[in-house]
Amino acid sequence: MARISVNEMVYTGVQFSRLSEAQCHKLHWASLEILERVGVRAHLQEAVDLLKKAGADVSDGNLVRVPAGLVEKAFATAPRRIVLCDRHGNRVMPLEGDRCFYGPGSDTLNIVDHRTGERRKPVLKDVEEGTIVCDALPNIDFVMSMVMPADVDATIADRYQAETMLTNTTKPIIVVSYELAGLMDAVEMAEAVVGGADALRRNPLVAAYINVTTGLRHNREALEKLLYLSRKGLPFIYAPVSTSGVSSPVTVAGSIAIDNAGVLAGLVLSQLVREGAPFIVPGVQHSVLDMRTMISTYVEAERGVAQALGQFYELPRFALGGASEAKMVDQQAAAEAALTLLTETLAGGNIIHDLGYLESGLGSSLAQLVICDEIVGWIEGYVKPIEITDETLALDMIAEYSDEGPYLKSDHTRRHYRDRWYPTLFERASYHTWMEKGGKSLGERAAARVDQILSEHQPAPLPADVTKRLREIVQQAEAGIVADTARS
Repeated sequence: MARISVNEMVYTGVQFSRLSEAQCHKLHWASLEILERVGVRAHLQEAVDLLKKAGADVSDGNLVRVPAGLVEKAFATAPRRIVLCDRHGNRVMPLEGDRCFYGPGSDTLNIVDHRTGERRKPVLKDVEEGTIVCDALPNIDFVMSMVMPADVDATIADRYQAETMLTNTTKPIIVVSYELAGLMDAVEMAEAVVGGADALRRNPLVAAYINVTTGLRHNREALEKLLYLSRKGLPFIYAPVSTSGVSSPVTVAGSIAIDNAGVLAGLVLSQLVREGAPFIVPGVQHSVLDMRTMISTYVEAERGVAQALGQFYELPRFALGGASEAKMVDQQAAAEAALTLLTETLAGGNIIHDLGYLESGLGSSLAQLVICDEIVGWIEGYVKPIEITDETLALDMIAEYSDEGPYLKSDHTRRHYRDRWYPTLFERASYHTWMEKGGKSLGERAAARVDQILSEHQPAPLPADVTKRLREIVQQAEAGIVADTARS
């Protein structure tokens, strides 16, 4: 796994931020004004009641105006550090400071098949293969489902995804559910894997990603999930994402202010339910509508503002990198993946997701995911501190060898040549050697790497009784669908 923390030996913070501290204060104050002056619509009565009891003003049924004091109180109890664990309880993802961790996204409607290069609808087997590839790749730290399987009932596809991911990786998992019942089933599965609710709360194997309609409109499903996870003491990302120019101002500042107001409302609710509830802020930018194509983009150049605000709050941060607007694994896909991964890393995003995404979030590719893994390895080599010591300066050897010495044969070279970063996918051989190996493009080599992983890598199996329990939970959901169909 990559263990990237941006040059912590030299810098006390991130190397790059889109905002100054004064700008962060302006955006924060703007969000507070929106909460107090405009308010948010909370489409769940229990959430409205909690906010009203705490001192918020409620009008028109569910229009809630949140005073700034409630926000400041929530910041006082929200944890600044959250640790995600693997299946065995090892604390492998400390979300703290500028530590960066990487993984794919979820629920794309298409997949570019690495075997054929064709775009098609994904199936549950693709979730399984994607999870196995994530389990094997050294720089992928957590797992999301990548695709929405089209060969199972869409209303309970989230259960199939959770079962498949928990079965085929030991790495931490971020789940996405369509409604509260699906989230509860995913949590029950994770509890079965780690040994109960207390064990999962102490060493969380799963976190949840909660989609919220916009910063000013909080849908019932999102609020139900927030309340449930807060009570359980399990970590989650609460992500209102408006579309700039459609459901928020077209300007970066205006759209961020609205969505951040929604984040702060969610933060307040989480701490009202349970002080110390682990809350992850979205450093993911608002959705940007390209006014020429009317497509919502994933790789806008005006990124990094929400990430800077999350850094200002000193809370664990969710980020987006490794994605592309390209429709296939090509030069654009590699370039946009590299740009977004590097910028999000330099901004110190803790959870950087959507590696392997194509087509503005509508498609995924396992070959692209493998390329992203290689890019992360390069970035790790770039940001790691440079050791400058008597040993690495080697002044005595330089004085002895001058410019004619046998450096290649020296003990010093044997001791240190592995300190350098070496690619496993990017090509460094001579042209003739490359041709002798088939003259394959990066995309072709990545596809071959996927095939190699799927043929060789065996994820650690779950105990038989746990596997049986996961299957039972999915079958219960299937039975509920059958019963609902019969009643209708």
